[in-house]
Amino acid sequence: MPKKNSTKQSKAALMNILASHLKVTLVRSLAGHLPNHKACVNGLGLRRIGQSAVVQNNPCILGMIKKTAYLLKVEPVQQQ
Repeated sequence: MPKKNSTKQSKAALMNILASHLKVTLVRSLAGHLPNHKACVNGLGLRRIGQSAVVQNNPCILGMIKKTAYLLKVEPVQQQ
């Protein structure tokens, strides 16, 4: 059975990238979502749709991103 091309697979592939920082952008509204998901997004420093934040790539942040991946767009960033 072939695997489906889903956002979860692309997010999982992104988690394995060895970038030191990640650019996280809020692409969906927080209205009507679970309170702990809202808290994770706020913990990433995001408040409005379209707002971006550069965060460190560590297990704590990756857990927050994984929990709210359906609300976010994540890109690797190489900081100099």
